[in-house]
Amino acid sequence: MPYTGSCHCGAVAFTVAADAPTEAMTCNCSHCHAKGLTLTFVPDAQFTLDSGADKLTDYQFHKHQITHQFCATCGTQPFALGNSPDGPMRAINLRCVPTVDLDTLTINRVDGASF
Repeated sequence: MPYTGSCHCGAVAFTVAADAPTEAMTCNCSHCHAKGLTLTFVPDAQFTLDSGADKLTDYQFHKHQITHQFCATCGTQPFALGNSPDGPMRAINLRCVPTVDLDTLTINRVDGASF
């Protein structure tokens, strides 16, 4: 069943055409750590931006392989855009998906600080 999410102010909203995940990833790189991101990854084809394209601002760092997108109004990063070996993907910040209970997820920790 598809799930939806949004930034804090609601200007940027999205739908993912997949079941809500049971696992997520956290990373200790400087960016993810500072923002407290809890991520799941989906093929770009499963992602629909429902509103707020005009409110998105991009940020890239380190190797510039991931385009972190955040709302210019409230500053929340609901998702990022990048490439996987299987093609374009989205990194969904599950903290922006109200129907996902973060306490029930299996969390995989990534040592991004060592990349």
